[in-house]
Amino acid sequence: MGEQTIGLIAAMPEEINPLLRKVGPVEKEKLAGFNLYSFSIGRRKVCLVESGMGLTRAASATHALIAKANPDIILNFGFAGAVTAGVEAGDLVVATRILLHRDRLFSEQPGIPAELAERMIETLGKSCREKTFRIYRGTCITASHITKKEEMVKLLPTGVANPVLDMETAAVARVAAKEKVPFLAVRAISDGADEELGFAIEEFTDREMNIRVWKVLMTVARKPWIVPQLLRLAKNCRVAGKNLAAALPVILENLP
Repeated sequence: MGEQTIGLIAAMPEEINPLLRKVGPVEKEKLAGFNLYSFSIGRRKVCLVESGMGLTRAASATHALIAKANPDIILNFGFAGAVTAGVEAGDLVVATRILLHRDRLFSEQPGIPAELAERMIETLGKSCREKTFRIYRGTCITASHITKKEEMVKLLPTGVANPVLDMETAAVARVAAKEKVPFLAVRAISDGADEELGFAIEEFTDREMNIRVWKVLMTVARKPWIVPQLLRLAKNCRVAGKNLAAALPVILENLP
């Protein structure tokens, strides 16, 4: 059997670095303006693209990854915010559905093989039984900007299980489906349902969704009351990154 190639896409270094520290030798290069990290897990070659935040960058990164590596499967991972109670900071959600939220409307996104997603949920549940975090099946809701959770709850269609908010999954899924590449998504919770963010992501980023330190500092100067929340989120993200790094090798080693 030939070597299988797995494509990974994540938005931020905080999501990626804990995994890279765990997997051993890593080669880094540039791919169409994105950071590309290559390493091996068992007989599998892994190509990880750091996409940056937002739908546009995620879609471009997915196109670049497919053109470069022709992966057998793509896994999108990273942080997300819980929308409803139950899923807590640090827990992991494996997507069984993906919804794109735009202009107060939701559209179902294709691409997740249901049987494979359920298999990964079962595998993670067994492997991570002794961990401090829990594994859930759920729905990734991708929004073009940070949305208040109390507003999202009112808009949600019925029957949406464990919804979590992110800014990339739907874009990656759409490109993968178009190119007929199987797709999975797993998100670690950085903020629980009771944590409403006191800022908009646009206050921290430029037009290309790159975080700019000077914008962060200006926002903090204007809204000093968000400092405790930023510190809390930073702590949660460290935990979420650690938990992703524990779970991802299990997923990669057990893909068919």
